[in-house]
Amino acid sequence: MASTTAPAAASTPARMGIVVMLVGMALFSLNDAMGKWLVATYSVGQVLLIRSAVALLILMPFLWKTGVIWKRGSASITKAERPWLQLARVVFSTVEVFCFYWAVVYLPLADVMTFWLAAPIYVAALSPFLLGEKVGPVRWMAIGLGFVGVIIALRPSGEVEPFALVVAILGTFAFALMVITGRTLRGTPDKTLVFFQLLGALVAGLAFAPFGWVQPSGPDLVLLGALGVVAMLAHICVNRAVKLADAAIVAPFQYTLLPWAVVLGWLFFDDLPRPLMLVGAAIIVVSGLIIYVRDTRAKRAAIAAGSPNGFGENT
Repeated sequence: MASTTAPAAASTPARMGIVVMLVGMALFSLNDAMGKWLVATYSVGQVLLIRSAVALLILMPFLWKTGVIWKRGSASITKAERPWLQLARVVFSTVEVFCFYWAVVYLPLADVMTFWLAAPIYVAALSPFLLGEKVGPVRWMAIGLGFVGVIIALRPSGEVEPFALVVAILGTFAFALMVITGRTLRGTPDKTLVFFQLLGALVAGLAFAPFGWVQPSGPDLVLLGALGVVAMLAHICVNRAVKLADAAIVAPFQYTLLPWAVVLGWLFFDDLPRPLMLVGAAIIVVSGLIIYVRDTRAKRAAIAAGSPNGFGENT
C-alpha cells in the first residue's frame, strides 16, 4: 500500500507548483496588458517610476525585517557579491524593461511576447562563450531552429515600424544577458536581486519621467500603482513555484504567456496575431522545450557524476 500512495503524495507539491506557475504567468500577462494600456497615455519613464516606487514600498518593510537591507553578514545588500556584475545585471534588467514597454507601444502584445519567449534560445547560444557551459549538437540544432522561428516571426507587415522590431530584439538580448549574469550570482539571495532590479528601474524612471510627464487621473494613478503590485505577485508566484517543484517541471509553463498575450491583445487592443508570427512562435516554443529537456538531462547527469557546475553532459 505504501508503494502506491507515496508517489501520489510526492507528486502533490509538483502539481501545486504547476498551478502556482500558471497563476504567475497569468499575472505576468495581466501586468503586460496593463503596461501596454498605460504607455499609450504615459511615457515609459513615468510608468516605470510609479510602478517601481510602489513595488519597493511593498518590499521595503519585508526586506528591512529580514535583514536584507542592513545586516552584518553576507546576506546584506551592502555585502552583495561581485558589485560590478551586480551593476551589469541591473543595467541589463533596466534596458530590458524599458525596451519591453517601448515595444508594446508599437507592436501587438503577442508579437512582443513571442520575441521575449526566445530569450532562452539566446541564453543557450551565449552560455558556452560567457559561462563556459557545454552545448552539444542537439542543443545547437535546437538553437538554430529557434533562430529560424525568430526570423519568421520578425517578418513584419508594412504597418510595423522596423525601429520597433529593433527595440524588441534589443530587449530580448538584454533579458538573456540579465539571466546569464544572474546565473553567475548564485550566492546572492533572490530578494537582493529583486531589490537591485527595482532600484535600477526606479532610477531610470526618475531620469526619464520628467520628459513628457502627464498628470495621471485618479483611476490611472491607481492602475499605475497596481502595475507594481501585480508584477510583485507574479514574481512571488514564480519563486514559490520553483520551490514547490523542480524548475524543469514548471519552467515549460512559461509558454502559457503566449496564449494569454493573444487573448488579452484581442480583447483589449483588437490585435490579431499575424499567421507568420504564430508559425514563428510555434517554432520558438518547440526549440525552447528541446533546450529545456536537454539542459535538464545534462544537469541530472552532471549531478550523478559529481560535476561541480551541473553541466557535465555534452548533448
